[in-house]
Amino acid sequence: MPLALDQGVGALVWSPLGWGRLTGKIRRGQPLPKNSRLHETAQFGPAVDDEKLYAIVDALDAVAAETGRTVPQVAIAWLLTRPSVSSVIIGARDETQLRDNLGAVGWSLSSDQIARLDKASAVMPAYPYYPYRIQEGFARINPPPV
Repeated sequence: MPLALDQGVGALVWSPLGWGRLTGKIRRGQPLPKNSRLHETAQFGPAVDDEKLYAIVDALDAVAAETGRTVPQVAIAWLLTRPSVSSVIIGARDETQLRDNLGAVGWSLSSDQIARLDKASAVMPAYPYYPYRIQEGFARINPPPV
């Protein structure tokens, strides 16, 4: 995404709910729901650390409770705040999921909510954008994401 910011282009994000991991249905200490597509598709998606996923879902839960929105709506709304994201491609299984996903637009997250979601989802940047201490002085090649 730093390259997209540098070059003034945007990304069209596919699977904004992380292969169904950010729907709020996957919970710490609970089995994967029986109707989840992840039973068949998890091996095709990116590997996800369980504890990292739970921390993100916990943050999404908190913001969903504050806003009166669903976890998927908060996740998609957060993604749409990213300066390098032009749009998202949602993969709703049915009309109910489609309507829920569409509820991610028409409202805004607060700067505090965005910051909390940023913190929960932060990952070590890929080379050459790490370590931060070396790159801090090079804003052109490592611009802040927001």
